Amino acid sequence: MAKKKETTITDAQRQSRKEVLLARKQAQQTRQLRLGVAIVGGLLLLVFLAAGINELIIAPNRPVAVVNGEDITLRQWQDRVRFERAQRIILLENQLEAFQGNVGIVQQFAGQTINDLLQPELLGQNTLNQMIDETVIRQAAEARGITVTDADVDALIGETFNYFDGELPTPLPTATATIQPTPSITPLPTAVITEVIPTNTPAPTVTVGPTSTPLPTATAVSAEAFQEEFGGLIGKFEDLGVSEEQYREIVRNQIYRERLVEVLDVEDEISDVAEQASFFIIQFGTEEEANEALAMIEASDFVSVWNEIRSTPVDAASGSTAQASEILWQTEDAITTNLGVEVAEPVFSLPIGETSDVISQTVALDTNSYYLIQVTGREERPLTASDMQTRELENLAAFIDEQLTGNLTLTEYDRGRVPTSPVLDPIFTAAPTATPVVGGG
Repeated sequence: MAKKKETTITDAQRQSRKEVLLARKQAQQTRQLRLGVAIVGGLLLLVFLAAGINELIIAPNRPVAVVNGEDITLRQWQDRVRFERAQRIILLENQLEAFQGNVGIVQQFAGQTINDLLQPELLGQNTLNQMIDETVIRQAAEARGITVTDADVDALIGETFNYFDGELPTPLPTATATIQPTPSITPLPTAVITEVIPTNTPAPTVTVGPTSTPLPTATAVSAEAFQEEFGGLIGKFEDLGVSEEQYREIVRNQIYRERLVEVLDVEDEISDVAEQASFFIIQFGTEEEANEALAMIEASDFVSVWNEIRSTPVDAASGSTAQASEILWQTEDAITTNLGVEVAEPVFSLPIGETSDVISQTVALDTNSYYLIQVTGREERPLTASDMQTRELENLAAFIDEQLTGNLTLTEYDRGRVPTSPVLDPIFTAAPTATPVVGGG
């Protein structure tokens, strides 16, 4: 009996040791599992931390473009894209208010603005191109000793809002009218009156009404009014996530551009005069009609045929496509823009008074226009303000291209990172409400 009891105790002790060993093994496995989970968790944390550091600190400071050794960072570019989007949204909202909520009119007049917001990748690329140009302009301006102070920025902002420190703007000098030569059109013969027309009975004298009230004198914009209007604009920008400093930086870039243009005008000796020409022109829709008119000119003279076409009333039933006009004093660039190089070249090469051959110009896939011209004058003349501005901008563009040659690196780090905020209100892309038909049957 005692032996049986002893055996039972030994078995219990063995079972107890087995459980202890098993428990130890399970505890060891649990520790290993926890250690593994901790290591994996730590690695994941490091990954997330690294990703966060990359996205919040490293990535925003990576360049999307390098201009002559100067970086345009991802953060700078994204901030500028958000500004461009905000500016367009504010414009659309102002127009919607001005047109009393008529979305259809806004879509008609600001369709391109809406399209810009709906094509973020294209807007982002255009914005980057603009920032590259601005970097070149600022670098070139600073190299020439041009500076833009905060006071300069304040002054231009005030001018934008018609604010001049509470004073009226300095009046522009009165432009001296340039006397244009009388168009050299042969007068049409005056009709001979063969019947005596009775004298009209004099009408009763009209009683003079009250004199119209003179227009009020312009009132200077006060500092309070300016601050209210400017503050309202900045408030709209801030509501869309754009700061006042960003707005001021855009104004600063504009001043740099204007001042560099002035300096380049002197450096590159940009002239404010150019050879300009005046000429008669007849346009046709068919080559056959142009050739018939040329034969008539050869049988008589250009001006007689031009006069006949000019004085003939438009009659669709006649089948004639001829149109006659006179162009007075335009540059070759302006004529090229308006009528094409096919017309501009002979205008500046034909002897004065000589009729051109028929000029053919392709205006569409299967459509041509045909012209006959006669130059009446060419001379050096002052450029219009518009033509001068065009010449200055072309010179600036050529300067920027020259500066960028071999000095621009695009990293393409902007790909897939273009901001889409602030978001355009869906009201601007909704179909406009149809106008109800009045008096429908």
